[in-house]
Amino acid sequence: MSSEYDIAEMLDVKGQSCPMPIVKTKQAIDDLEAGDVLEVVATDSGSISDIRGWADGTDGVELLEQVEGDDQYTHYVKKTD
Repeated sequence: MSSEYDIAEMLDVKGQSCPMPIVKTKQAIDDLEAGDVLEVVATDSGSISDIRGWADGTDGVELLEQVEGDDQYTHYVKKTD
């Protein structure tokens, strides 16, 4: 977990492949308040480009950071409105 962000919720989508990490991320973001940060932990390497593309094309969210680890990818997504 990144110490840079105040995480409001952690979403575990390990073992799930496209499109489920995006579907679950959208559902979780919808339940958060503006300013909240969602930490998404995935094992699908495609989640790097998928979540970046989704965030870039979606109003009200900002992709703060993506961290690649050993077979694990962590994404920090902020709800902006």
